[in-house]
Amino acid sequence: MIGRIRLWSAYVLLLYVTMHLLNHAFGLVSLRVLEEARLWFVFIWQNPIGQVALYGALLVHFSLAMWSVFRRRALRLSFWEWTQLALGASIVPLAAVHASGTRLAYDYYDVQVNYPWVFASLVSDSWMGVLRQFGLVIVVWIHACIGIHFAWRLKPWYRDWLPAIYAVALLVPAAGLGGAGVALRDFAYLVTEQPGFLPNLLDKLNAPDPAGVANLYRIADVLAGTSLVLLAASFAARPLRDLWARRAGVVALTYSDRQVVSLPAGLTVLEMSRIGGVPHASVCGGRGRCSTCRVRVGGPDRALLPPASAEEQKVLDRVGAPENVRLACQLRPPPGRYRVTPLLPALAGPVEAYRRQPQAHGGERYVAILFADIRGFTSISEGRLPYDVVFLLNRYFRATGHAIEAAGGRLDKFIGDGVMAIFGLNVDGERACRQALDAARRLSLALDDLNEALSSDLDAPLRIGIGLHSGPTIVGEMGYERATQLTAIGDTVNTASRLETLTKDFAVQLVVSEELLDRAGVSLAGAARHEVEIRGRQGRLAVRAVSKADVLTTLSS
Repeated sequence: MIGRIRLWSAYVLLLYVTMHLLNHAFGLVSLRVLEEARLWFVFIWQNPIGQVALYGALLVHFSLAMWSVFRRRALRLSFWEWTQLALGASIVPLAAVHASGTRLAYDYYDVQVNYPWVFASLVSDSWMGVLRQFGLVIVVWIHACIGIHFAWRLKPWYRDWLPAIYAVALLVPAAGLGGAGVALRDFAYLVTEQPGFLPNLLDKLNAPDPAGVANLYRIADVLAGTSLVLLAASFAARPLRDLWARRAGVVALTYSDRQVVSLPAGLTVLEMSRIGGVPHASVCGGRGRCSTCRVRVGGPDRALLPPASAEEQKVLDRVGAPENVRLACQLRPPPGRYRVTPLLPALAGPVEAYRRQPQAHGGERYVAILFADIRGFTSISEGRLPYDVVFLLNRYFRATGHAIEAAGGRLDKFIGDGVMAIFGLNVDGERACRQALDAARRLSLALDDLNEALSSDLDAPLRIGIGLHSGPTIVGEMGYERATQLTAIGDTVNTASRLETLTKDFAVQLVVSEELLDRAGVSLAGAARHEVEIRGRQGRLAVRAVSKADVLTTLSS
C-alpha cells in the first residue's frame, strides 16, 4: 500500500511538471502567448483542490522516499536505482530557490508572480542561477522517467506503447526548455534595448527590496539544507535500526548451493540475499510488482511463515505458483531455519516476469506427445550447399510448426531434423489426444504441400515418421539460466520417441498407441495392429500402424 501511495503521489507531481513544461513550450511563439497560457495552468493548480493535491503529493512523495531509504536493509542497488535516488536527492536543493522566489515571494511579499517576474529574476542573477533552473527540469524529468519505466515495464501493454512513450519523454522537456530559452532570450533583448525596462517592471511587480531578496535566498538555503539533513538522517538511522532488529532473533537461510545467510529477523528474503551476496533476480526492484524474485521455501521451520498478503497472493496466483512458492521481496520470515531456492536465474529480465503456463513450476499432467522426423535426411542433404540445407529445413520446420499450433499443441523443441510437440497443457486428456491425432493429419497434408512446392528442387519427395503416445508426464520449466523452457519428461515422452522410430520398421508414416486412441475415443480398426516391446518399458504396448496420417479422418469415422 505504501508503494502504491508513493506511486500515485508521483503521478500527481509528474502531471504538474508535464503541464508546467507544456506551458513553457508556448514561449516558442511569444512572451504574450506564454503568459496567457499560464492563466490556464494557474487556474488548475492554484485553486484549493489543486494546491492540496500538489503540496500533499509533494509531502507524501518526499516523506515516503525518506522512509524507503530508512527501510532498506541492503544498499545493493542497480545503476539505474542509484541514479534515480541521486537525482531525487538533488531535486529539493535545486528547486529551493525557485520555490522561494515564486511561492514564498507571493505569500510574504505580495509579489505579482508571473513569467516576467521569473525572467527578471534570472537576468538579474548569475549564469549559475540560469543553469540551476534549466538543470532542475532535466533532473526532475529523468528522475520521473526512470520511475515510470520501473513502474510500467511489467505491464503487458508497455512494450507496444514504448515508442510513443519514448517520443513524449523526449519532446515534452525539449519543447519546454526550448520555449523557456527562447522567451528568456527575448526578455533579455528587451532589457538590453530598452533602458529602464527592468527597474520599471520590478517596481510594477512589487518586487522585494534587497533585504527581502536576501531573506528569500536564506529560506532557500534552509530548505535545501533541511532536505539534505533528512536524507543523511535516513541513512544514518539504518545501523541503529539493525541493532534494534537483532533483539527479535535470527533467521538462517540455506540456499540451493548450500550457502547459508544468517541475519536478524525483519528482513525480506530478497534483502537477505543481497546482504549475503547471493545473486537474486528482481526486475521491479523489490516492489512486489513482478514475480522474478520468487523462491521455493522449505526447511524445518517452514510452518512458521506468515501467510501471503493480498498483494503478494495476487502476483503468485497470476503465475500459478504452488503453496511452497513465495515472493522473496515480500516474505519476511520469523526467526528460524529455512531452505530457499530461487526459481529464476539471477539475470532474469521483464520477459521472465510472467510465466506463460501455470505448470512452469513442475507437476504431473496427462498429455499427448508427438515426435516427427524426416526419413533419410542425411542422404538428402549430401551434395547440397549449406544454404540449401538450411532453406529446406526452415521450410519444413515452418510447415510443421503451423500444423502443430493449428491443432492446439505446443511446439516443444527441434532435435536435428526432428520435432517434439506437447498436447494437453491447457486441456483435458481426451481433447489432448484428439489434438495430437489432428496434428498428425495436418503434418501429413502439410508435407504433401511442401513436396509439391519443392518438387523442382528435390530428387525424391520428403518422407516423415510420426509417433504418438499419451500418459502421465512431468511438466515444468527446465534448463539453465536463459536456456530454460517449458517441457515434459518421463516414460510417455520416451515411448512416443520409440514409436516414431518404429515407423521405419513398419514402413508407415504414423505409429500411434492404442492407449491414445482409446483416450481420444477414436477407432482405427482398419489399420494394422502390433504389440511391440519398448526399450526401458515393462510389458508390450499395443499400437496401430497407419500408412499415411492424412487418412485419419476416414479411419476414425
